[in-house]
Parts: sequence; C-alpha cells; structure tokens
Amino acid sequence: MCTWITEKVAVTGAARGVSDWMTVNQVNVFYDHPVQAPFDHAVIIDFVDPSAGVGARVGIELSAASAVELVRAIEAALVSPEAVRDLADERAANRSTVSS
Repeated sequence: MCTWITEKVAVTGAARGVSDWMTVNQVNVFYDHPVQAPFDHAVIIDFVDPSAGVGARVGIELSAASAVELVRAIEAALVSPEAVRDLADERAANRSTVSS
C-alpha cells in the first residue's frame, strides 16, 4: 500500500523548468511508485513554487541507491570552505532578521 507520505521543506532557490528558470521555495520528497522511472518504488523529489500553480514544478525520480549517492554528493559539496562560509553567513543573516 502506498502512503505518499511527503516531507516538505521550505527552500530558497531556482530551478530550470521546461521553458525557463523559475523560483523554487518548497521541495517535496517522498518514496512511492514513480510515474516514469523504471522502478517499483523511487525517491521522488519535486522542486516547486506553489504560488505559481501546478506548472511551476521540476520533478525527479531516483532509485533508492541513486538518492543515497545524491545525499552523499550534497554533503560533500557542503563541506567546501566556500559553502561553510556561505552557510555561516546565511545563518547569521537569518538570526539577525529573527531578532529584529
């Protein structure tokens, strides 16, 4: 039985859609039957801007092993000195916004 349990994450970014770049402010992640990928189940990730309607979406369907490798690659990229600095700057900016 499929549950379509979804993790929703607020993000700040952009994605390349069919016709152009679009704002991305939410990512939905779930493990279920894919639409196109040749697997019984897949990790499905939708990068979306809900305020722009259903067309403002970039979706990917990955095998579980591919999703694990994607997580590993993201974690590896985020330990670079530039990423560590930018993350610290972003967190400091968010703290000052909240305390204002």
